[in-house]
Amino acid sequence: MTIAEKILARASNKKRVRCGEIVNAKVDIAMSHENAGLVSKNFKKIGVKKVWDSKKIIILFDHRVPAESEKTASGQKAVREFIKEQMIRYFYDMRAGICHQILPEKGHIRPGELVVGTDSHTTTHGSFGAFATGIGATEMACVWATGELWLKVPETFKIEISGKFKRWVMSKDLILHIIGKLRADGADYKAIEFYGETIEHMSIASRMTMCNLTMEMGAKAAIIPPDEKTLNYVSSRTELPFTPVYADEDARYEKVYRFDVDGLEPQIACPHKVDNVKIVSEVEGIRIDQALLGSCTNGRLEDMEIAAKILEGKQIPMSVRLLVIPASREVYLEAMKKGYIETFIKAGALVLNPGCGPCLGAHQGLLASGERCISSTNRNFQGRMGSADSEIYLASPAVVAASAIRGEITDPRRM
Repeated sequence: MTIAEKILARASNKKRVRCGEIVNAKVDIAMSHENAGLVSKNFKKIGVKKVWDSKKIIILFDHRVPAESEKTASGQKAVREFIKEQMIRYFYDMRAGICHQILPEKGHIRPGELVVGTDSHTTTHGSFGAFATGIGATEMACVWATGELWLKVPETFKIEISGKFKRWVMSKDLILHIIGKLRADGADYKAIEFYGETIEHMSIASRMTMCNLTMEMGAKAAIIPPDEKTLNYVSSRTELPFTPVYADEDARYEKVYRFDVDGLEPQIACPHKVDNVKIVSEVEGIRIDQALLGSCTNGRLEDMEIAAKILEGKQIPMSVRLLVIPASREVYLEAMKKGYIETFIKAGALVLNPGCGPCLGAHQGLLASGERCISSTNRNFQGRMGSADSEIYLASPAVVAASAIRGEITDPRRM
């Protein structure tokens, strides 16, 4: 069996499962953010008085923090009251950061487990060897009530990566390149397993970026087999036991893809589709109004570091708004200690509180008609970040920082 099949077999108490089979799986971790308000409403309709396990439900606020409207504030208040009623142990309110960063930081993600979240980019947690997937609010209400969920066992794609990144080329460039090749629907309801020397040499943060963006080619889950880096990270964050899961040598894959990063150049996803991927040098010179560094895709410490290296001693022109949003309080504090935050501020950036901010188009840096933003986030759909007449380009932190300095899309290798 593949990793996905093994995890779902364990979760459904079966020795073996097959692709296409519907299983009733027991959930290990269930995560919700502000949409916990909708989940709780659906939960109450079911008629169950208590959630199935108050220690396995994680709730936090990250999409609209602090509250940008009275409606949001009222919704968050209702969720806080529900949490008290149900005595849910793990609630991080608005102080911690983005859900997909907080769960592994706080030791809630462990290899071999089944993780569900009411956020499409829950696939991020597959970087720790878990089967992690996004579900809807009604499905989550049923999970809160029963601890179980029907899932169809997905077919698995095996993606092998070889080669070594050149300077200023990152995992964001690699996953954008893969999405550009497979297209937005190229992995619909498939599980992805990543292998190869390039993956082995990647940091935990870079692996999280890879799994995060597989959602943008339709993946149900994306998994990186846990190695020593993974086990050391997880063990340092939790005392709970876990059992890593690996694919059998004779595991069957629907497709096998191979990519080499030796000659990979910085990539960019152009409006208004994530799979509209080009080499950055092909679109250099396009004027930008805003640059955004952050999100659950690229708001981690290594992203802050590479941007700070490029911005050190430079000045952002007044025509450009550079927004920096660390993915968590932990990342923010570490970036402060290392001097990255000071570098950003001196360069003219605006450093915001940890959270999702403008990525979802709710507040903090929305775009006006005719404006362009280059962003390290994960979606560039029309109207995603404000006006339907604005444009979003997705790129790595290196490309974002270089472009902010010049006021136009820039290949960081030219800096």
